[in-house]
Amino acid sequence: MSAEKNSFAHDFEKAGVELEELAETLGQSTRQVKRYIAGDCSAPKLTVEKMRELARARAPKVNKDPAFRFIDLFAGIGGMRIGFEAIGGKCVFTSEWDRFSQKTYLRNFPDGDDHVFAGDIRPYGEDPSLIPEHDVLLAGFPCQPFSLAGVSKKNSLGRKHGFECEEQGNLFFEIARIIRHHQPAAFLLENVKNLKSHDKGRTFEVIKNTLTDELGYRIQTRIISSAPFVPQKRQRIFIVGFREDAGFNFDDFDAFVPPEEEWPTLGSILQSHNEIDAKYTLTPKLWDYLQAYRKKHEKAGNGFGFTAHGPGDVARTLSARYHKDGSEILIDQKGTRPRRLTPTECARLMGFERDGREWLIPVSDTQAYRQFGNAVVVPVIEAIARTMQPAILRALGKSEAAAAQEPKQTVDA
Repeated sequence: MSAEKNSFAHDFEKAGVELEELAETLGQSTRQVKRYIAGDCSAPKLTVEKMRELARARAPKVNKDPAFRFIDLFAGIGGMRIGFEAIGGKCVFTSEWDRFSQKTYLRNFPDGDDHVFAGDIRPYGEDPSLIPEHDVLLAGFPCQPFSLAGVSKKNSLGRKHGFECEEQGNLFFEIARIIRHHQPAAFLLENVKNLKSHDKGRTFEVIKNTLTDELGYRIQTRIISSAPFVPQKRQRIFIVGFREDAGFNFDDFDAFVPPEEEWPTLGSILQSHNEIDAKYTLTPKLWDYLQAYRKKHEKAGNGFGFTAHGPGDVARTLSARYHKDGSEILIDQKGTRPRRLTPTECARLMGFERDGREWLIPVSDTQAYRQFGNAVVVPVIEAIARTMQPAILRALGKSEAAAAQEPKQTVDA
């Protein structure tokens, strides 16, 4: 029973479907399927086979001959991974400490037993040999110690921020230790725009000197807005590094930016009215509070307060605090109070659910909002990956045509 229980439950996880959908597919009651998953009884052979077929059909297609191997650090729910799998890479190691993000990641990337999924990165920074060999390192290291909102909150509470934040601020140096040991051909790091100006530029200077002077990498940086790709004004800084001069130039990114007349608006990601549960409409009490809060700050001469949008608008930045009141992105509704975005709309706003790609959300709304607010915008990563692809192949000797091209002059970060 134990082996069968593990097998059925494992296939259920790989399939990434909700219990109700699975029960309907199998022609069983949800109560009965729950018993199969728990191992309380044996599933009939035909049911087991259907479950396995569903798992095989829903599992991602594994590239058996990848162009390169990469690791996904501070992975969140996997936004960076999507972009680099799209150019032929294979993820060989993942690290993400938040258990709810782990659940979403594993539901959407059921890797199997050959893929190491770590929680805390620090033991791997202490002994990087525990991490498999790889060609590219990806890391969206914690941004809260450097963000404007994070710094402001920590200052108000008398807490340390930046590198002095013991819990998150010094995690960059775990990345540095891993790079020093493995010497990957390239890396991509992501953080908030404020990273470059934090502590009067001293924080970024430490990061730059560590990557260039201590580790010997050639780096370029660029602050990129997500507005050309998704209907959201979200700016993030990206740092690309190559161990050798492989001809990478961040200016090439412009070739992947859609023309301004094609930039999307919120209407492209909003669900139809009959798909929206009433729970997403603000309560009268919360709506009154937000209106009063904005009036108070308007009198004080600042811009704090909610922002309501229509289908033709572009949203402000989705944040991890969105679950609290949704004030930064409210959607107007005729004849009633505005509403929050649904988690599915957030998945679309961040580019996870796009161009026919389905994104599974196995967590509560609160956790989903936190995850999307902390995530990268997927089509931005896809465009950066395509910009890096020729240089990665040249660095690995994988493309003779690309290697024969005259290397472009790099721009100093």
